[in-house]
Amino acid sequence: MKLVVAGPFGVGKTTLIRTLSEIATLHTEEAMTETGRPVDDLAGVPGKSTTTVAVDFGRLTLPGNVVLYMFGTPGQRRFFPLWRDIARGAVGALVLADTRRLADSFEIMDMVEEQGLPYAVAVNRFPDAPDHPVEVLRTHLDLHAATPLLLCDARERDSSLDALIALAEHVLDALPAAPATPDPAGPGPVTSDPATPEQP
Repeated sequence: MKLVVAGPFGVGKTTLIRTLSEIATLHTEEAMTETGRPVDDLAGVPGKSTTTVAVDFGRLTLPGNVVLYMFGTPGQRRFFPLWRDIARGAVGALVLADTRRLADSFEIMDMVEEQGLPYAVAVNRFPDAPDHPVEVLRTHLDLHAATPLLLCDARERDSSLDALIALAEHVLDALPAAPATPDPAGPGPVTSDPATPEQP
């Protein structure tokens, strides 16, 4: 399953993929410079010094031999055309959110919905971020009742794994049911109804 890990700038996408991947991850991070300061708003993420400029990639195998390919996408608007290319062929998206700037997630969720991807939302719990009940967050994010919403810490494997498994289950539930396979032997012999007496 190809999955996209999406979210606004500085929300923890690279960290989550690095936490979960069973292989050495691919990252395209570059140091942020003074030149980019007017473009990349650091409000809410003052300690951030690097940013993804293309894609993050990792792989995780779940029980039952379900292999998840995780593609992390840049969160800045200027990378949106690249986001659409990366999302091609994906079956779902995990959208990360930050309670310090929930509104930044709306544009990402709009893009995911425009691509027709089922998605789950994982609120990454930063140490200095406000803490809210899941029901309050669901209301503020205006999520459909069927959209999974979880709290996670992208630095912790079990917490991040719960979010990814919730997405995988949501994706599988959204897949159309496979048509019934016809019996190659054809229909069985016709037998008489035991309640009906046989004709002589």
